[in-house]
Amino acid sequence: MLSLVRFLRARKSKAHKLKHVLHPPKKLWPDAEPRRTLIPVPLPPRTNGELFRVLGVDPAAAGATGYGVIESDGRRCRMLRFGALRATRKGPEHFPERLREIHAMLAELIEEFQPHGVAVESVFTALNMKTALRLAEVRGVVLLAAAQRNIPVSSYSPREIKASVAGYGNAAKEQMQLMVRALLSMSETPEPADAADALAVALCHVQAEQFRARLGGGPLRRTPEPECVLSPRDARSRGASSRIS
Repeated sequence: MLSLVRFLRARKSKAHKLKHVLHPPKKLWPDAEPRRTLIPVPLPPRTNGELFRVLGVDPAAAGATGYGVIESDGRRCRMLRFGALRATRKGPEHFPERLREIHAMLAELIEEFQPHGVAVESVFTALNMKTALRLAEVRGVVLLAAAQRNIPVSSYSPREIKASVAGYGNAAKEQMQLMVRALLSMSETPEPADAADALAVALCHVQAEQFRARLGGGPLRRTPEPECVLSPRDARSRGASSRIS
């Protein structure tokens, strides 16, 4: 009988210890402050109501130049217009005419949608010198169209855009198109790929602005990235006055 009583007491003590291990009692600290919870912080109000509008541009030296206009209320983004401007006539002799067409298209989009910012993809440094120079000229037209209306321009590298939109810096074209469709709640996949890339550039800029707004430090001053790096041999052959900005 005595051994049975000891067995029941030991079993009860073991169960009590196990209960404290699985469900430890809450510690009540004196003068404890209530727990804080995180809440979403919307984008600060802008001039056009509370919507932030961005024009994204994907410049191209030979192919189609993509464009996309989106707006955000701080929580969701929606697409307003997207597309791509293809070259009517190809050849180096028609390149100035192409620059004029790109400038006229961007000026019309800026006049119609009144964006708060223009986002453009930076020049890929792995390109050959001839293609990089042509692409820099197209970017110059984009910067000119924005500067004529006093609209700030932000530049993002391809890897930065892919990491911001798809979460992976080496995402494929198809992945980017699917992510753009999902983020903008579009019924169809944006085509062509140049237009989807332009929408991705705009989405990247919206996310960057939201991050800056949450920090409360105002607009971030971006350090201009060199678009091309000339080798000493190329620099000597082109002369001291040949520079890329």
